Amino acid sequence: MYLSYNSDMGRVRNENQDKICAGFLSENAALAVVCDGMGGEASGSVASDLAANQIYRRISEGYQQGMKPNSIRNLMVTAVQAANSIVYEKSCDDIEKNGMGTTCVAVLVEDKTAYIVNVGDSRAYMMDGDGIRQISDDHTYVNELYKHGEITFEEMQNHKMKYIITRAVGVEPKVEADYFEVEETGNFAVFLCTDGLTAYCHPQLIYESVFNKNLDKGVSDLIDYCNACGGKDNISAAVIAN
Repeated sequence: MYLSYNSDMGRVRNENQDKICAGFLSENAALAVVCDGMGGEASGSVASDLAANQIYRRISEGYQQGMKPNSIRNLMVTAVQAANSIVYEKSCDDIEKNGMGTTCVAVLVEDKTAYIVNVGDSRAYMMDGDGIRQISDDHTYVNELYKHGEITFEEMQNHKMKYIITRAVGVEPKVEADYFEVEETGNFAVFLCTDGLTAYCHPQLIYESVFNKNLDKGVSDLIDYCNACGGKDNISAAVIAN
C-alpha cells in the first residue's frame, strides 16, 4: 500500500487554510483526511486544523484490524460529528471566529475496500484500470440546481455561484456526513482533493498523472499545473493506492 499527500498555498492567497492528516494504520490499512477551511482572517485555518486533526485522531485510535464494515462506518461518521461539535463550539466562544467552518473528505483504505466520508465540496475519486470516477457528492448550491434539472452540466461548470457550499463542518450544531463504501478487485487508488485542485484539473488529468505512476511526483505535478493556471486558491491532494 502506498500513500502520498501535499498542500500548497497557491499563487493568490496569503495563507493556506487547507489541512491534511494522513498515515498508515497497519500494513494493509491507511487513512487520509483533507479539509478546506473557510472564514475570515485565520478562522478558516483554525477550523480545518481542528477538524482534520480531530477526525484523524478519532479514526486512527478507534480503528482495529478485523472491524466489521458497519463499525468502520460508525467510527468515521461519529468522528466527523465530533469534529463538527468542536469547531462549532470554538466559533461560538470566539466572536472573531463566528461562522467559521471547513469541508472534509476522508478515506480509510483497508485491503481492497475504501471507506469514505465527506462534507462540502472537497472530493474523493476512485481510480482503477477502467478509469476515474467521482465517489463523493459535492454539497454545493449549483450541484443541487443540477440534480433538480434546473441547470445543465455545462452551465454548472461556470456558474457564478459554483463555490457556494450547502454543508460544512462546524457551521451548525450538527452536520450530516455522506458515507460511501467501495470494494475493488484489482489495483486501485483513492484520490482526495480540495476545490483548489478541481478548479483546474479535469478528472482525466488527475488519472493520467497518478494512476500506476509515482504518487509523490503525480501529486506534485498536479499542484504545479494548478499554479501554472493561476493558483487562485489553496491546493491540496492525498492519494492512497494498493
